[in-house]
Amino acid sequence: MAGQIKKMLDQIIESRSGGDSFLALTTKAKVVMKGINPDKYDNNSPDDPLVVKHVRRIAKELQVPLPEETMAIKPVYSMETSPEKNAAELAAQLSDISAKFILFFASSNFEPAALGAAMKKHFPKADIIGCTTAGELVNEKVLKNSVVAMAFASEALEDVAIGVVENLKTENQVPQVFAAFEEHTKQKMIDLDVNRYVGLILIDGLSGAEEKVMDKIGDLTNILFVGGSAADDMRLQVTYVFANGKTYTNAAVLALLKPKTGFEVVKTQSFCDTKKVLKATRVNEAERIVYEFDGKPAREAYASAVELPVEQASSKFMDQPFGLMIEEEPYVRGLSEFQDDALEIFCHIKEGMELSLLQPTDIVQDTQAIIQAKKEKLGHISGLIHFNCCNRALQLEQWGQWEEYGKIFADIPTVGFSTYGEQYLGHINQTSTMLIFT
Repeated sequence: MAGQIKKMLDQIIESRSGGDSFLALTTKAKVVMKGINPDKYDNNSPDDPLVVKHVRRIAKELQVPLPEETMAIKPVYSMETSPEKNAAELAAQLSDISAKFILFFASSNFEPAALGAAMKKHFPKADIIGCTTAGELVNEKVLKNSVVAMAFASEALEDVAIGVVENLKTENQVPQVFAAFEEHTKQKMIDLDVNRYVGLILIDGLSGAEEKVMDKIGDLTNILFVGGSAADDMRLQVTYVFANGKTYTNAAVLALLKPKTGFEVVKTQSFCDTKKVLKATRVNEAERIVYEFDGKPAREAYASAVELPVEQASSKFMDQPFGLMIEEEPYVRGLSEFQDDALEIFCHIKEGMELSLLQPTDIVQDTQAIIQAKKEKLGHISGLIHFNCCNRALQLEQWGQWEEYGKIFADIPTVGFSTYGEQYLGHINQTSTMLIFT
């Protein structure tokens, strides 16, 4: 939108001056001295959220009441006990926003088909996507057995297109979905402006197909797709994704967003490199199993790296996974279990790939630092979508840090979930990926 800043400034000057030309001049001077020059704004000036916030602060200082700011991005949650009641409560909380797009995350304890249908019933005019979880996040709250949602009004989101990639285990339908996106935008996916578009991906967390899908996305576009693998409250039985009232397994939901505000994608993990490198020399990539590192049985090689007897080595899986190092940055590969002398990993490993053994750092401190840095850089965060690995969630729970972690997001409109994996360029583990809107 455009012209809001001009309108607000005119209202400040008119309210303080009461039509007196001299008071209008002095009021304008006061506004300039507070850092905003009214002459630089007209009815076509874009509504920069940082400037709007600054003008509202000036109005308050000058004791000029302005109409309440319409919330363009709003997170809500429901702890009701049935899909219909959950959807109804969310709709009631969002009655003050004309939702263009709804993103929701829900406990797998709710009947999925009923929940998907209820969400579409209560938000018939919105595009809707969602998935099941291993725990839900909203603002500073860490929840279980809930449904959390974030609504985007047209003031925040210029356009959205949704597509479903089905039959993940046997096909790769990303090109078909992207063809539909191209018809929608009238542009090739490879030509879309990376500063104006961003993608979301929610994918069946038990499909084992995350790498295949993310690899094809990376082949066909430069637009960043960020997201998480759907979960089922640690049952490891079946996970679901949702799109516009329909429920899917063995599928991924993609959303192509064109925000009206600025945005940034964040990847953060709490590990550092030990400089111990293991080379995968015999691998079953499809099953995510490594048989040998450096020509030695994987179990023996890992135990040697963590300096423990082989029978105790698995105790280090959570604290010392592997990292694929790119520009000194780890892309974490979480460790699942030993299968005799082989090692099952939560991400595909290619034969010949060199992996660094990692060691843990403080999740709360690391996340606090990156969010604070973003606040200082951006000045204002109007919304944050948070994909947080379930293993990070387990660590936070074990260390009694959940409350402290939640406080990091207390003043940011936030929605998220505990995932079975995170998507950023590729598929990663024990990481938080976030989409931040300014």
